[in-house]
Amino acid sequence: MQTTLQSIFKNYTTKRSIFKNKKAITISYSPFELPHREKEIETIASILAPSLRGEKPSNIFIYGKPGTGKTAVISFVTKNLQEIKKDGIRVIYINCKMRKIADTEYRLIAHLAREFGENVPVTGLPTDHIYNLFFKALDEKEEIVILVLDEIDAIVSKIGDGFLYNLTRINQELKNSQLSIIGISNNLSFTNNIDPRVKSSLSEEEIIFHPYNAVQLQNILRSRSKIAFNDGVIEEGVIEKCAALAAQEHGDARRALDLLRVAAEIAERENSEKVEERHVDIAESKIDNDRILEAIRSQPRQSQAVLWSILKLNGDGAYTGDVYDVYTKVCVENGIKPLTQRRVSDLISELDLLGIINARVVSKGRYGRTRIIKMNLYDSLINKIKDILITQYYFQ
Repeated sequence: MQTTLQSIFKNYTTKRSIFKNKKAITISYSPFELPHREKEIETIASILAPSLRGEKPSNIFIYGKPGTGKTAVISFVTKNLQEIKKDGIRVIYINCKMRKIADTEYRLIAHLAREFGENVPVTGLPTDHIYNLFFKALDEKEEIVILVLDEIDAIVSKIGDGFLYNLTRINQELKNSQLSIIGISNNLSFTNNIDPRVKSSLSEEEIIFHPYNAVQLQNILRSRSKIAFNDGVIEEGVIEKCAALAAQEHGDARRALDLLRVAAEIAERENSEKVEERHVDIAESKIDNDRILEAIRSQPRQSQAVLWSILKLNGDGAYTGDVYDVYTKVCVENGIKPLTQRRVSDLISELDLLGIINARVVSKGRYGRTRIIKMNLYDSLINKIKDILITQYYFQ
């Protein structure tokens, strides 16, 4: 075994790599240009420009499908803004899907307070006290604070929109600093479900990011490929295929980049000198599996309990009522407070949207309608899901 490992590692260090700068096709990479987002960049820059004169910019709400460049554009604009004026402008970015940072109102405001140097305990203080600490720290210095709340719909669905009301009204209490909020969401109907007072304050400026088409995705991939890969390693048709597959899924540039990166990684493991179209096919299958497993890991405990209940029924065609009966037992066994049947029905719909299960509505005649719920995945992936729920989340 040791000889085999040494051979693998030696081969990896001595052969010519496909990659020149692998980071250039990852999500964390900050490109020097963002093709096909010039209009959005100019609009956002114009809205934020008053901060250079010490004036509060309007709040902005940005929405569009995943992978349409929303976060990348905001990062690009705010970075350039701070390069022009290093003092007097502070940008705080929070991904609202991050656990232990934005999964409760306390943790979110505590995190904001820490951004200003406050020593706030993880738990234990009244929420009102945390707000006071944050407001006081925020107003100690004369500056414009731009708060970027990415995936804002995720935290609102967990804790409601009360914190947004407090944040959008905070400028009435501040004497030195001013706070502007940039909300980013994948959910196009998000603002329809929040308090009208919050909506009017948050959405002073609204910007929609439309999906990329296949040609635009090809341009993005070619631009990144020049930085990421050595010359001649990408076969003809590879970029076109990655772009076409991503264009089918609402023009997701992130998926296009992931397909190209994973295809190149697979080619390297095969000791292939070039990335071929068949590597893209393998990458597509691998990414889809990884996406489902990551979605399950990031689901709230209640959603995981519902999924575990479906798995306990073997996922071979259970009715909603059957799932709920098993769910209540699962909650007792795992120390979880059971939700109502209506709320569990909503969680089943969410799992259906993720493609993890298939929930088909059927008629039971005079007894009304119900849903037949089946697992929508093949056995090997189902077994991985079971392992995750048992070993990482201790479901019984």
